[in-house]
Amino acid sequence: MSIQNIAVLGAGLMGRGIAHVAALGGFVTTLQDTSREQLEKATSEIGANLEKGVALGRVAEQDAIEARRRLRTVTSLDDAARQADLVIEAVPERMDLKVEIFAQLERVAPAHAILASNTSSLSITEMAAATRRAPQVVGMHFFNPVHRMKLLELVRALETSEKTLAACEEVGKRMGKECVTVRESPGFVTSRINAMIGNEAFYMLQEGVASAADIDKALKLGLNHPMGPFELVDLVGLDTRLSILRFLHRTLGEKFRPCPLIEQYVAAGRLGRKSGRGVYEYPAVADTVAT
Repeated sequence: MSIQNIAVLGAGLMGRGIAHVAALGGFVTTLQDTSREQLEKATSEIGANLEKGVALGRVAEQDAIEARRRLRTVTSLDDAARQADLVIEAVPERMDLKVEIFAQLERVAPAHAILASNTSSLSITEMAAATRRAPQVVGMHFFNPVHRMKLLELVRALETSEKTLAACEEVGKRMGKECVTVRESPGFVTSRINAMIGNEAFYMLQEGVASAADIDKALKLGLNHPMGPFELVDLVGLDTRLSILRFLHRTLGEKFRPCPLIEQYVAAGRLGRKSGRGVYEYPAVADTVAT
């Protein structure tokens, strides 16, 4: 099928990044969020990232102009989904919320539309069960920052069709992504491995094996990781990582039991860059949060 119109639900960090690459990839893109303030922030950030891309020579100026023209924002989910060929939800990692949204999309989105979730660990099959179009439900797991990260995990649920996977792979290519297809399983590929590495790093920090900075430095220089595990978890959000670990612990067993230290950090409100403090401190962000 030919996909021309994409709706992205949720204007948070991931949603705005997905909307950015969708509009730049040539799709008519609608970004939806119930918060007008969040939509304005997302539009501003997308514009700034496009301008930076032009300045660095990564994006043609005309392409950036046309991407802005293709992007619109709405507060109503119904308005966003009504004309969409592909809907990508990027709301918080709560299954009850996602199931509710998929049930609403079943009523509102066109019969031909593909319904996708950007979840990093939750069951696509369970979301599909809230619809009557399970073959058209798929996982599209993007990575942060979306406009720079090349990987897109396509997650095949129990009944996802080959036609749906092929259409989403074509979308990913137009967005500038390299796609891998994985069978639905807890954490898929990347979240499962990242959770294991990040959790072990917290155990090492708790045990005093090395400082956070030295653990990050060791993995970057010794294993050629672009970011250390603590830099990454501060970017992703400690609350998000803890949620994933709890899910993996429930589904895959003791090897994913969350380290008590990450539990403490989250309880203390140390959520990473978004709160101004996680493993590291981000004073400028903290000042913004305070005001």
